[in-house]
Amino acid sequence: MNLLAIDTCTEVCSVSLYTDGVKINRFVKDVAKSSGLILPLCDEVFAEADVTVADLDSIVYTKGPGAFTGVRMCIGVVQGMSLAHDIPTMGFSTLELVGFGAAKKHKSEKIAVALDARMGEVYWGVYQDQKLSNESLKNPNDVDVLNQDFIGVGTGWGAYESELSKQTGVNHYESNFYPKAENLIDLYLNHKDNQSNELPLPTYLRNNVAQKSLK
Repeated sequence: MNLLAIDTCTEVCSVSLYTDGVKINRFVKDVAKSSGLILPLCDEVFAEADVTVADLDSIVYTKGPGAFTGVRMCIGVVQGMSLAHDIPTMGFSTLELVGFGAAKKHKSEKIAVALDARMGEVYWGVYQDQKLSNESLKNPNDVDVLNQDFIGVGTGWGAYESELSKQTGVNHYESNFYPKAENLIDLYLNHKDNQSNELPLPTYLRNNVAQKSLK
């Protein structure tokens, strides 16, 4: 099985190629406009594995929420590869990807994900018992009331540390935790029986900004 996973929805960019049971990963951080590196990174992993786009059995991707340009870049690349070579796809929420990765790292079934959405808001989701719930755009003072059993992850915890901690009751958090394409591979393998042939589409939680930008 050959799987390609890509994520460009936040300030990081990552690619993972799964072939013959092995993952070949690329992860880029702290680079301006990192989403523009997605195609060169794909070329790198293809060359290393001696695989072409036409050899892929599926493409896995993040569909948002996240940075508007990054979300559109991710969806555009996936649509192009999928339509050109008739490759099925499967998309996951950026929040679910972060929650899944954090659950693995911290060996916890209670994860509070907050990504900095700018404009005084966060993309918010609670990842609990291997499932994401409450995906929404929130003021940091209006997020869920949780408890100290939860671990907070994501850039929102760095941007709104005191507000989120006070509202949720969570005091253990990791703000420098990012989505990684290699975890998309594992999400796909856990959910591949639910794959459909729908056209890849983005998820915008801040629809008013997205609509203005599309005009």
